[in-house]
Amino acid sequence: MTHFMRNFRHFNRSSLFRSVAIAVAGSTLLCCNTNSNIRASVAARFPLPLQDYLPSTWLMQNDLFPQHLSFPSISGLFPVNSYRVSPVPSSDITKEYSGAVHDGSKPCGCFGRDSIANAAAKVGPAVVNIVVPQDFHGITAGKGIGSGTIINKDGTILTCAHVVVDFQGTRISSRRKVEVTLQDGRTFVGKVIHADQHSDIAIVKINSETPLPEAKLGSSSRLRPGDWVIAMGCPLSLQNTVTAGIVSCVDRKSSDLGFTGMQREYLQTDCAINLGNSGGPLVNIDGEVVGVNIMKVLAADGLGFSVPIDSVCKIIEHFNKSGRVIRPWLGLKMLDLNEMIIAQLKKRDASFPNVEKGILVPMVTPRSPGDRAGFRPGDVVVEFDGKPVESMKEVIEIMGDKVGVPMKILVKRANDKLVTLTVIPEESNLDI
Repeated sequence: MTHFMRNFRHFNRSSLFRSVAIAVAGSTLLCCNTNSNIRASVAARFPLPLQDYLPSTWLMQNDLFPQHLSFPSISGLFPVNSYRVSPVPSSDITKEYSGAVHDGSKPCGCFGRDSIANAAAKVGPAVVNIVVPQDFHGITAGKGIGSGTIINKDGTILTCAHVVVDFQGTRISSRRKVEVTLQDGRTFVGKVIHADQHSDIAIVKINSETPLPEAKLGSSSRLRPGDWVIAMGCPLSLQNTVTAGIVSCVDRKSSDLGFTGMQREYLQTDCAINLGNSGGPLVNIDGEVVGVNIMKVLAADGLGFSVPIDSVCKIIEHFNKSGRVIRPWLGLKMLDLNEMIIAQLKKRDASFPNVEKGILVPMVTPRSPGDRAGFRPGDVVVEFDGKPVESMKEVIEIMGDKVGVPMKILVKRANDKLVTLTVIPEESNLDI
């Protein structure tokens, strides 16, 4: 301040000097302008006092994790469903006003003040709370809490399998009725129609005399790391909860999380999701469902995982067509090739085939369809069923649910030898 006043003495009294310091309600805005040819403008915000009610006591007796679904034995990795606790009084909603006129719109597709609120409002009425009795040898031990999303006005609800179904091995051991509560307070009895343990996706159906609100499904393939997303659901039994964050990773591999068996991919986000969010929607800024929240790392903040909606849509197609998800099995371990991997393999073995892309087969399961077809470790798949391929995703899409259907595969072997193999996929018997 001494320096400021010392410099002030050197200004001509006839020159125009503007220095404004405004402190309102704990917020400070400082604007200085020493150029007489420039007009200064100051905008100030006057927020209303916060009047949120905070409960003096927060008591949780117990958390029940589902024992019927075998998740990876990693410390702290759990599906996010919970045990119901006493409801907490909702906070008073306060409004914030500013000196500038703002209608909440997003000109030119920009991220606006109300972007998250508007996206949540589109999906919110279709988000439901799911309550399932937790039985232990015939004795009710509590109520499991999860979330779901109405994806059709007829009452079709998308949720997680571990929330609503018990599993023994890879088969559903019981189909139970569940209690479904809508955002407007209406309660229905729902029935589990389909469930898939491997993907942890399930479909619940409720019947209503009037059309129900439905959420719009988006596309997870268009997401990029850093995109804004919203997690909605019922964490810790707190109904109609909305949290926001960004996409941390768009293709987190199941092997990164310790899962074995068939490779899966998840959306990783830093949204605050907790026990009870399981089955709830992950929403993009346009108000479209882009994932299903499935699990979090308990010992860490900002590590949540969702099933991409593109994968969920394919699962729903299988449900509608066959009543279950049919996964063809070849018995081949596959690895997508890139320039770096190819260079390393060429350095190790000069006879490695000259390819720019493709899928390496490093291992063949004995007595599998791939083994019977004549695959060898080191083969590079360049065409699958007559179509050029360079990733496992493309192979999975081509196979679809074709079990027992012969497929021709073109592979390159050492010294650029081309071989055409015929493989007949079998239905996999997954055991997570």
